[in-house]
Amino acid sequence: MPRASAADAAETARRILDAATTHFAELGYATASVDEIAQAAGVTRGAVYHHYSSKPLLFAAVAAEQQEAVAGAIVQATAAGVPDAALRDGSHAFLDAITRGAASRILLVDGPAVLGWQEWRRLDADGPERELRLGLREAGAAPVLLDALTAALSGAMNELALWLAAHPDDTDARTQAHTALDDILDAVTPRTRLDGPPTEGMKEGPGVESGAFRSSVTQIRATR
Repeated sequence: MPRASAADAAETARRILDAATTHFAELGYATASVDEIAQAAGVTRGAVYHHYSSKPLLFAAVAAEQQEAVAGAIVQATAAGVPDAALRDGSHAFLDAITRGAASRILLVDGPAVLGWQEWRRLDADGPERELRLGLREAGAAPVLLDALTAALSGAMNELALWLAAHPDDTDARTQAHTALDDILDAVTPRTRLDGPPTEGMKEGPGVESGAFRSSVTQIRATR
């Protein structure tokens, strides 16, 4: 019986989470109500609060699941690629995954305000940013630049996603966003390596890495 009870509880929590995802995505956090979520899940309001003690915590659970789904899309897109191609494929997969379906409204529109900036950043760091860091490292990013490059590229991609989320049905905007992302990646990836000759305009010796980072950030800003 305890096993059946645990299974029933897990199934109920799953129904609540699915219903909440639909309502938050379609109506937005402010409009979606716990009563409507409970009705859609086929449970009582009390059952919702038994599993998720408040509406903000229910939203946080939904957001965490959506962020993991975005990270999963990145992993799937990069599974068979060589390092340089994987970084690019994963970055484009991120942009599409986070700006389509439930993820767009939940993570980009309501997420920062409902979760707070620090929690929103933590979710990103534990999911998509984690995969981005791995992609940069496997593509040959200099260890001394890895943290800075991850922060710079993650910030640029998040801003691009926020911009695209404001144009959800604009195919031209999506094309422009992916083109801009390619330009950003072109600006960053040739300068992340320690091997090979210095990039034109850069001097050999101490400070090459920091100069490369400044050059990369300058080009990133120019594309935004």
